[in-house]
Amino acid sequence: MSAAVKPIQEAAIQQYAKQLRLPTLGGQFARLAGEAVKEKQSHLSYLEALLEAEVEERDRKAMARRIQEARFPSVKTLEEFDFPSAPHISAALLRNLSEGGYLARKEPILFLGDTGTGKTHLATGLGVAACRQRKRVRFTTAAEMVTELIEAQNQLELTRVRNRWTRYDLIVIDELGYVVMPDAAAELLFQVIAGRAERAAVIVTTNLPFSEWTTKFPNARLCKAMLDRLTDQAHIIETGDESYRFRRTLAKKKGGKA
Repeated sequence: MSAAVKPIQEAAIQQYAKQLRLPTLGGQFARLAGEAVKEKQSHLSYLEALLEAEVEERDRKAMARRIQEARFPSVKTLEEFDFPSAPHISAALLRNLSEGGYLARKEPILFLGDTGTGKTHLATGLGVAACRQRKRVRFTTAAEMVTELIEAQNQLELTRVRNRWTRYDLIVIDELGYVVMPDAAAELLFQVIAGRAERAAVIVTTNLPFSEWTTKFPNARLCKAMLDRLTDQAHIIETGDESYRFRRTLAKKKGGKA
């Protein structure tokens, strides 16, 4: 190929890639072609490498988009969780759950423990793992969800909003039971939880043992029904009463003094 023809061909390839919406192919074909020549690869090997790069970049962007749409307060993974500092939490169990079997089986996961014991981190980590598996995930606090449902009810859009909550592959409800919930609000929350029961997975974090749920959900009948839906075939993981965050902070301080 002459030096004059090469730039013309590269410009044409870039234009075709743009029209076909293959940006990674358009950006990497020249570099990969050079590597293919040096390594004496076949035409098929070069084409395979080029298409693989396009697919990998699309997957990366899709995963980043799913994580952004999930609205995690901060992105935390299970790999970042300091399991040695919380030996009572089974790392093997969490890693097994992160593989996604509970999603296929529509099983709830409940994290029970005091503030600072890692509930939100672990719930978020499972949510991120689900995003990696191409699942639609949404993170919310119980208070935020109830506020949205009440506003939708006032605007006569409750059915639409409630149905949207039931369509996610996974929802993570953080801080359930942190504040007293009036009957009307609890009823709306129950509608979402009941609507997903045996149809899609839900992860819940709470600082309340089950025996104390009636202190936040005064309607005993509704409280019992909610517990029934959430605990049926659920994975119940207790994170304890000693703050994971506090222990981590102390460890960092000790490390700095050493």
